Amino acid sequence: MSKEMLINVTEGEECRVAVVENGVLDELYVERASLVSHVGNMYKGKITNIEPSIQAAFVDFGLSKNGFLHISDVHPRYLLGGDPSEKIGKRKSLSQRPPIQKCLKRGQEIIVQVTKEGISTKGPTLTTYLSLPGKHIVMMPYMHKIGVSQKIEDEEERIRLKVLLDELKLPEGYGIIIRTAAMGATKRALQSDLQYLNRLWKSISKKIEHAGAPSEIYKESDLVIRTIRDVFDKKINKIICDGADVTKRARDFLGIVQPRLKRCVSFYEGKVPLFHKYGIEKEIEKIESSRVELKSGGSLVIEQTEALVAIDVNSGKYRKQENAEQTALKINVEAAKEIVRQLKLRDLGGLIICDFIDMRESKNKREVEKVFRTGLKEDRARSKSLRMSAFGLIELTRQRMRPSLQSSTFLSCPRCGGTGAIKNLESQSLDVMRKMSIAVTRGDVQRIEVAVSPEVASYMQNSKRAVIARMEAEGDKQITIEADSQCEGSSCRIECYNSRSGHIKL
Repeated sequence: MSKEMLINVTEGEECRVAVVENGVLDELYVERASLVSHVGNMYKGKITNIEPSIQAAFVDFGLSKNGFLHISDVHPRYLLGGDPSEKIGKRKSLSQRPPIQKCLKRGQEIIVQVTKEGISTKGPTLTTYLSLPGKHIVMMPYMHKIGVSQKIEDEEERIRLKVLLDELKLPEGYGIIIRTAAMGATKRALQSDLQYLNRLWKSISKKIEHAGAPSEIYKESDLVIRTIRDVFDKKINKIICDGADVTKRARDFLGIVQPRLKRCVSFYEGKVPLFHKYGIEKEIEKIESSRVELKSGGSLVIEQTEALVAIDVNSGKYRKQENAEQTALKINVEAAKEIVRQLKLRDLGGLIICDFIDMRESKNKREVEKVFRTGLKEDRARSKSLRMSAFGLIELTRQRMRPSLQSSTFLSCPRCGGTGAIKNLESQSLDVMRKMSIAVTRGDVQRIEVAVSPEVASYMQNSKRAVIARMEAEGDKQITIEADSQCEGSSCRIECYNSRSGHIKL
């Protein structure tokens, strides 16, 4: 099984990282210079407002939108009489926390870290539980004890890693989480990671003491380094970069954290663009579409709204099985695998509803659930799924750390407002004429000028000429229809004038 990481960089514009498994795009990460991620950055902020009704505070930390800090993300050191540290994996429940208005006050300076980018009108989500990720471990200041990633399921490996860390001299005042990437790691690798993070936190601590609020005190690495740190493992055979500077940075980073794997990084010198050579550009075009074709002939339709994502499974042309139940099972199993892949590629998060083809037998439903959950285990984002309902629905929530690929690269259509449909010309003209009829009833109005889109203007001047003439005659008014390219759909601009050409407000 071959697995490769491809890094494509357009200097000063965009960076794209793709993970390809057996020639199939498995993961895609995109970061643009105009939309740089703030997730993982630490700031010294100032509380601007406290909302007891939602038990949250809003923090000015230097960006255009204030951050959102919920009481559940407030570290005990900020709580009334709270402990200066907390045990890893034993966070206080909401019932054990005092009201936020008794813990924080307006104008108070506070150290926060961004956990989720702002989406639409919402500001970024913040936490005061600070974390510094390394290749194998995550250091959490003001915490204590050692935790192990839940994705490391082998109990012997969990015990081995804990024993190795216990043998190291852990600095006081820090908690340690062992990452999934640490599976099979040596004591030397863990110690190297620990020393690096310890030096980094000392540097951050000095900035905290001297920096004013609001200000940035720690900036996460760029997409290339973050991806190599978080995604690259022994399963990936090669890292291929199409830029000399990026290749050097990748080798330098691996030279620090995993010197033996430094040779895996290579510079691509081919004339055909890297992503075109591996067929990635075609795959990216597919994930930008709302429809995804399955190999069997079925398809997925993915619709994203502000509150949730709806995914519909269609049977399409697939008719190979002898009965409807087997047909549904075959397509649903294939769809379950593809849905998980699309969730990762499109960065879809929040509440997700998957509408599978109806099946009668419980064992078939359980099989689809098993395939779906197995796929989710390979996903790096945290998720939680429910069992398939009687209507064939599987509901799940998936961690949303940044805006989806669609919302980052597309704009809503100015004509339809993102709905995908607009009124026909007759309906648009009727909407305009209803607004005109209000002006016609005004006794002080002598002349009416109506500006509409060119298409609506043409339709009204031809198909509705008789109706407009009757309105003019009955109201003793002069009506002029003008084409204006700035008017979209049924939107219009109506200007009214009296007998002296004075403007009248409707």
